[in-house]
Amino acid sequence: MGKITHPGRERIRDSNNRKILHLLRERRQLSKQEIASETGISIPTVTNNVSRLIDEGIVEEAGLSESTGGRKPMSIRYLPDSRYAFGVDFASNHLTASNKIRVALTNLDASIKAEEFFDYQDFHSVDEIMTHIRDVTDRIVLAARIPVEHVLGIGISLPGTVNEKKKILEVAPNLSPGLGMHDLDFRAYEKLFAFPLFVENEANAAAFAELVLGIAQDKRNLVYLSVNRGIGAGIVVRGHIYKGNMKRAGQVGHITVDSKGILCTCGMNDCWELYAASGALIRNYNMASTRRITDTQGFLERLRSPDPLAVKIWERYLDYLAIGISNLLLCYDPHYVVIGGEISQFDELLLEPLKKRIFARNKFYKGDDLEILISSLKDNAAVLGAGLLPFQELLYGNNKII
Repeated sequence: MGKITHPGRERIRDSNNRKILHLLRERRQLSKQEIASETGISIPTVTNNVSRLIDEGIVEEAGLSESTGGRKPMSIRYLPDSRYAFGVDFASNHLTASNKIRVALTNLDASIKAEEFFDYQDFHSVDEIMTHIRDVTDRIVLAARIPVEHVLGIGISLPGTVNEKKKILEVAPNLSPGLGMHDLDFRAYEKLFAFPLFVENEANAAAFAELVLGIAQDKRNLVYLSVNRGIGAGIVVRGHIYKGNMKRAGQVGHITVDSKGILCTCGMNDCWELYAASGALIRNYNMASTRRITDTQGFLERLRSPDPLAVKIWERYLDYLAIGISNLLLCYDPHYVVIGGEISQFDELLLEPLKKRIFARNKFYKGDDLEILISSLKDNAAVLGAGLLPFQELLYGNNKII
């Protein structure tokens, strides 16, 4: 597909429009009178804004509503499939497909309408990968028969330090070094796509999705901990993602937690993710057993069986995970810690034993002033967060979350 210009691209800048759109996203179908009552916006202003939304195809008139008397009001219906975005997850956080890149088409509700996976190890360069992503998005758009002007953008989730303004991936120790995934300027790939391109750190994107869609929807101060091949954190302060001075906040996987001299992919020794990322489970099990496993799902199956070796490794793993989280509590003092990424699939095997370890060793937190939660989005958070990036202007305007 060639580059398409959008001089009239839909941007809902008016706060009243956003209030109405958010209400209709939540309630799905309301009359103008109900919208006015719920938002405090006058009926004439509601009428004008609804007319704009109808013109843009985001809502439609849906027949007459029920009425207790008098003339029945017209009902307005929200259309989640009126706009789309692509989310791309480079974070290697899929239980049975650790080298896969995930490309997903989502609608305004962040529902996945179509998706494809491919192995980035099949490619020799980032150029090849990005061209293939373009081909995948073209194929999905054609198969779904979506007008390309209704695709508001493509968001890419990347594990590492990301300057989202300049669209540069600075450092990504856990992506294949042979691909040159460092100091990588994604602006060079904007011309491949018929819609805008956005990039974001994986943990930040996942935290964004958790705030908008998941277990953290009503929470404003938290640490979202993404535990995959590496470990990263999305730090949420007053409902917004905190990124720090140089956009590098949350690289918590590289906190030093031991003195064994084990070399990390970042070049330092004894980083937390060497001991508490999901890959540590696979590595430690294979070092001690001839019954090799290739992914986290394999370890989970051994743990549930239960395999005594897997149980022993898991217990030690939880110790290290608790040490790191205890340090984060002292640094950020959050109301909540949400644990996501592929480790969230361990559910009940993870949460209670982890909480016991954290509160047993921590003199500052006793459990009644802090809640530790498992992500409700599991390993979908990053790709959904990436897919939400192109909707930010439409949904939040200048009050962006991320």
